Amino acid sequence: MTDEKEKQDLAWKAVGGLVGFATAWAAKKVLSVVWEKTTGKKPPADHDSLDVSLAEAIGYAVVMGVGMQVAQIVMARTARRRYDAWRALKDAARDVVD
Repeated sequence: MTDEKEKQDLAWKAVGGLVGFATAWAAKKVLSVVWEKTTGKKPPADHDSLDVSLAEAIGYAVVMGVGMQVAQIVMARTARRRYDAWRALKDAARDVVD
């Protein structure tokens, strides 16, 4: 692997990690608000608590799991497309200068 390719891979890992972290944080906030608006209750803070019904705990887990995974997939694919387009543009500009 060339040094340039290794730098690109490292840069993508950094960008991908930041995108993943930001997406998870934002998705959790959005899904919590949607849960509260839909059910009229705050999201269950302690899934093990017997004060939270089993149906509510499972429902919240399903909503959060699916919602966060969908957000991660969409954002990761979008970020990768943008990153690849940026790299291609940067490479093309370098070729013009060379």
